[in-house]
Amino acid sequence: MGDDLTLLLSEQSVSGWNSVRVTRGIERCPSDFDIEMTERYPGELSSLMVKPGDTCQVKLGNDVVITGYVDKVTPSISANQHTIRVAGRGKCQDLVDCSAEWDGGQISSQTVLATAIALAAPYLITVNASCDVGAVIAQTNIQFGESPYEIIERLCRWRALLVYDQPDGSLLLSDVGTTMAASGFQEGINIEKASLEYSIDGRFSEYWTSSQSADVFGDIGDAGYLHAVSTDPLVLRHRRHFFHCEASASGLNLLQKRADWEAKRRLGRSAKLSITTDSWRDSAGVLYTPNTLVPLNIPSLRKVNVSWLITEVSYKRNQNGTTCDLVIMPEQAFSIGPMTEAQAIGGSLAAEFLTH
Repeated sequence: MGDDLTLLLSEQSVSGWNSVRVTRGIERCPSDFDIEMTERYPGELSSLMVKPGDTCQVKLGNDVVITGYVDKVTPSISANQHTIRVAGRGKCQDLVDCSAEWDGGQISSQTVLATAIALAAPYLITVNASCDVGAVIAQTNIQFGESPYEIIERLCRWRALLVYDQPDGSLLLSDVGTTMAASGFQEGINIEKASLEYSIDGRFSEYWTSSQSADVFGDIGDAGYLHAVSTDPLVLRHRRHFFHCEASASGLNLLQKRADWEAKRRLGRSAKLSITTDSWRDSAGVLYTPNTLVPLNIPSLRKVNVSWLITEVSYKRNQNGTTCDLVIMPEQAFSIGPMTEAQAIGGSLAAEFLTH
């Protein structure tokens, strides 16, 4: 399958780009692209009808990877060449750039999905969920000037959901993916370079989350101030982190889940694998995709017969050839669960620290 990048505009379909970068991820919204074309003969680029604000689609081969808008068009000249550079993002950019519209500024008794659908509606963006989004959230207050994405992402953190855009321009609420790529990455076979970063600066020994109910004078329920604590026993010195729960009426059980998720997510993110390979696709011809599991067999980095999650992928092409840059992490970095599971992960990480 040919993997030329094609930029589909309302009146044109343009391929033959010399420099290509398209990036998608489960922790970035929206997806974005940055492409450049050099004039092969005088006047060629004058026929390219593209301007900021144009609707567009980006295709790699036959696969649509971004549906959105052109943000920037940069024509350039030098003594030797004439180039044009086009950059843009997915439709969900409007959820990130613009302010939320909600009468009264207070969201009451809505699920995360219902809230996301309502916030995205003014910008004509569809929202879907691939999993159970949980029960209604009693109350959420919108801060003046907040973007729809800030509110949605905040509520998704509370429900331990991922939120990111799709190739068709829609927004997806999802849990951790279970789809396995047809092939992964093997040392000496399809890895141009790889590095595995271990870190502890983002982890804490204690995670304290709190909730302040709007009904501070209530006699029942969770009125007033509540807090829950989760710990990371592998952080050996005292490091305490306070954060406020994203809902004003949450209940102690959900507060504890939120604290556990924060601890587990940060522990999982303390191991980050970066890989560069020479193809955008796995052995089945499927584009490497965020929220997909990939098998790893990299003995030099102590990763043998394990499967981790693709969190970000950048498809690239320039004068040096075609490459794909991936960021891959343990799936536990994005799923909620008791800290006993996280301790097992952390224990193996600690052992690797000691043996390197």
